Amino acid sequence: MVTRQIRVSGRVQGVGYRALLRHAARKHGVVGWVRNRTDGTVEAVLQGPREAVDAVIAWARHGPPGSLVNKLEDSAAESEPAHARFEIRPTV
Repeated sequence: MVTRQIRVSGRVQGVGYRALLRHAARKHGVVGWVRNRTDGTVEAVLQGPREAVDAVIAWARHGPPGSLVNKLEDSAAESEPAHARFEIRPTV
């Protein structure tokens, strides 16, 4: 089990990025959350088996049609309690 935090910049808001990231996470059995940030980036915490988290991060590097990912920052997340599902959180 790994927990990773990503921050994605580019054209990633207003293009369905969060909803489709949630879909990709659920498809791979990854739990956590995703949210828009007021600086125009999208931030997510992904928790699950390493291979599953890696698959979601690989999807996030390209995003959905209509998005344009310029940069994806990926780091180990602080130890968070296990999440029950993958959710979209409010913008911060």
